[in-house]
Amino acid sequence: MPSVPGPPSDLLYATDPVRALAGLAAWPLSLAVLRTAPHAGGRPVLVLPGLLAGDLSTRPMRNMLYRTGSHVHGWHLGRNLGPTPAVEAGLRELVERLTQRHGSPLALIGWSLGGIYARAVAAERPDLVSQVITLGTPFALDDPRQTRAQRAYDRYAHLHVPGRGLPIPAEVRGPLPVPATSIWSRHDGIVSWRASVETPSATAENIAVHGSHLGLGHHPGVMWAVADRLAQEPGTWQPFVPPRPLAALYARVPTEGPGTVAA
Repeated sequence: MPSVPGPPSDLLYATDPVRALAGLAAWPLSLAVLRTAPHAGGRPVLVLPGLLAGDLSTRPMRNMLYRTGSHVHGWHLGRNLGPTPAVEAGLRELVERLTQRHGSPLALIGWSLGGIYARAVAAERPDLVSQVITLGTPFALDDPRQTRAQRAYDRYAHLHVPGRGLPIPAEVRGPLPVPATSIWSRHDGIVSWRASVETPSATAENIAVHGSHLGLGHHPGVMWAVADRLAQEPGTWQPFVPPRPLAALYARVPTEGPGTVAA
């Protein structure tokens, strides 16, 4: 049995916020390229924030998706303190309401813990979800030592719905009944990237980028990939091909399965 991979290194963890801020400062330079990103064709999208974050953290992503033609929504559930009863009930109600408003299923984009929520909704109500895109989401987490966020998560555990810790349910780990894209970085300083690896299939893939965990929401390569995935017509899902001008932002994806990926 393979050993459980450890958390990101101390160096990656310590520099993740700095690298994210540097990426945010440089983000305006990528706007000219992102203006040519694929058009989403007016499809509805819901973007879910990571642990301890709120809609402010997803604003760059939502602004970009708005410009590419998406009907994009924040979650409006405040700061993400984990799977509280208010979050679970509120997210279900929000997905149902937005699906009814738009008359079509939603694409769910979840950053880190937000991606766990997105996968759970897709597993439970695939009729309401067109696809799931996760950013640095450790849905294949095997051990709390694989993440540097466990202490922050546990701080609010008394507010959570019982049974929402490890092990992560099989239906969330996948495979999902809708198209799924996992975007992650080997240089993630918060969660082990190995815990974010999707099992590839005809409708599931991994996209690896060079970047930090906290910078995934404004990473130009992530933004382009998200726009590209949303632009696909229903029933025509195809694997992602990086655009040549941004090719240096992407990394090779290993072929092993989740939790057992070689370094």
